Amino acid sequence: MDTNNIYLFKALDAYPYNLEEAIEALNYALSYNDKDTEALLLMGKIYGYHLQNYKRAIAYFSEALTIDLENPKIYPDYLYMLIYNEDFSEAQKLLDFAFTIKATNKGMLYNIKGYLYEAQKQYKKAFKAFKEAEKIACNNDFATYIKGEKQRVKNKMLKKKNKKKKKNHKRKEKKKNRSKK
Repeated sequence: MDTNNIYLFKALDAYPYNLEEAIEALNYALSYNDKDTEALLLMGKIYGYHLQNYKRAIAYFSEALTIDLENPKIYPDYLYMLIYNEDFSEAQKLLDFAFTIKATNKGMLYNIKGYLYEAQKQYKKAFKAFKEAEKIACNNDFATYIKGEKQRVKNKMLKKKNKKKKKNHKRKEKKKNRSKK
């Protein structure tokens, strides 16, 4: 076992409970091999999910992707970081490409697609993406999770619909009051 792997395993062992130790081990791992996609991925997760430094996380994921375009583990977290950073068009392009990569979790990609649309307030498209994720769900936990996602988006669609109805009703009332005068 080479030194780089030892530090990567130390980082994996420390993550997510001891971030300081994980980052230190990852820095050592990357100093030995700056092209280690696993180390880059974990560093991206730490910067994105725990430190909310999305730009830096995106840089780590982008670097990992340039090294190994076929690695299916890169795409989900990278896509979430792009969405959190509101880089929606870049996320859409990467998502479209991720669907072409062999061994990517297509159910998870449809879930992310739904999340991307939801973040842009495109609730009908989000609901449709979540339905696709549900169709190909291969375990009960994921299927249950997707049902919750669908319900949340459905509730948002109903709120949006009710707001439109109220707005239209107020307009009609104003027109009525004007025509009476």
